[in-house]
Amino acid sequence: MSENPGSAERILVILPTYNEAENVLGLSGLVLDQDTRIEVLVVDDDSPDGTGDLVAGAQATDPRIHLIRRTGKLGLGTAYLAGFRFGLDQGFDFIFTMDCDFSHNPRYLPALIELLGRRDMVIGSRYVPGGGIENWPWPRRMLSKFANFYARTLLRVDVRDCTAGYRGHRRELLEAVDPFQIRSSGYSFLEEMAWKVSRLGYSIGEIPIVFEQRNAGISKIDSSEIYLAAWYVLLTALRRGKLPQSGRSASNDHDPNP
Repeated sequence: MSENPGSAERILVILPTYNEAENVLGLSGLVLDQDTRIEVLVVDDDSPDGTGDLVAGAQATDPRIHLIRRTGKLGLGTAYLAGFRFGLDQGFDFIFTMDCDFSHNPRYLPALIELLGRRDMVIGSRYVPGGGIENWPWPRRMLSKFANFYARTLLRVDVRDCTAGYRGHRRELLEAVDPFQIRSSGYSFLEEMAWKVSRLGYSIGEIPIVFEQRNAGISKIDSSEIYLAAWYVLLTALRRGKLPQSGRSASNDHDPNP
């Protein structure tokens, strides 16, 4: 476990969940093991498999675990926003998001935290040198690569992995960018957020990660979400000129040493 006595940042990791009872406690424990400053917030969408109840039980004995229960399956984008609001209201300095199925390995968190000390937003990227994907069939790989090419081209952002959900944000960034005004939901939320951060001139850093197949349970992505994401990216591109460019000097970089 990393300890940084000279650095007092409070760190929140948001885990959106729907039917992740097989994963949530194991992943939360590994996340907490990465740094003594980390706390975990599970945002559960009324999982019928009892995910929320498991987290509530763990919360009763571990003050570093938090839970937001929501009624109904409300979607990934709104789960991030609920987590951002909690993190800002509770005074966290660094706020991360990651998947709760072990596809985002917690071992990358220390490198992401270190880079966030020098950047406004950081991304665990599959598409920078050193990054990759394990155990995906080639059609899904091609779809992911095309989605990123599509988003980068239309939105004109210098981010290699626009659809990555393994991210960290400084609280000052969230306060300035105001993600609560983002219209997209699902995975298109991630693309619009990257566009808004870049457009306003904030710095984005990427480190390579290897994205792994989920540990247990089933994927929650369906084809309708893919089409909606493509549509929202197009809508965002069409309104590109409506968001003024900040006077900040953006500095996007790719750190090869996770």
